[in-house]
Amino acid sequence: MAKDPAFLFYSNDFLTGTLTLSFEDRGKYITILCLMHQQGRLDEQTVKFIVGEISSNLMSKFCRDTDGKWYNKRLEEETDRRNKFTESRRNNAKKKSSKDLVLPLEKHMLEHMPEHMENENKDIINTILINKNSNEIKDSNSWESEKKLFKNEEQYFYKIATSYKITKNDVLGFIDVFLKELELAEDYKDLKELKRHFSYWLKKRKEEKERKVKYQLPDPTKIKIKLPNSPTPRYD
Repeated sequence: MAKDPAFLFYSNDFLTGTLTLSFEDRGKYITILCLMHQQGRLDEQTVKFIVGEISSNLMSKFCRDTDGKWYNKRLEEETDRRNKFTESRRNNAKKKSSKDLVLPLEKHMLEHMPEHMENENKDIINTILINKNSNEIKDSNSWESEKKLFKNEEQYFYKIATSYKITKNDVLGFIDVFLKELELAEDYKDLKELKRHFSYWLKKRKEEKERKVKYQLPDPTKIKIKLPNSPTPRYD
């Protein structure tokens, strides 16, 4: 299993817990915490190599194990809590079919998980809800089918071309770019979502283009300067 890329960070706890630290020590503190989250407990030599000298106030934020390695008790508790939470959700998902996964899991998570995990739970639930209707198009054959349906939406293309005052060929060109971006991001969508997101995507591109044109500086090599006519010399 891949390394968890995140841990729960309580901003209020961090602010109140570092009031006695200088701004420099606060920077060192969060740096060490991030490194410990990714690599585990660290020896003193590694810590000092990363952040330099350690003040007594900063040193008080860490404990040492029997091997002399530094660790932060709160960080390890929160990491362990998150790992157990993620593993329990994974095990529950395996026991349920995709058909009845969403509502029971959503209710269970909101009623029984600790309060400090509320935001994380909502993110997971939202992901499940979003993916519920897109499970059918995650294989390549289904995605190709959705793309083919999308590219045959003649009435939709006419509406887009009329709205943005462009040709049908322009629309098809934009659609190719749009679909390639989705494939690179592995963000596969059904026909309804493709139409909705393409309209928004095209609108953003149009706005960006207009913004660039508005603030684009003129090419100095193409600026024409009209000089006043020189007076005709007189010979008296």
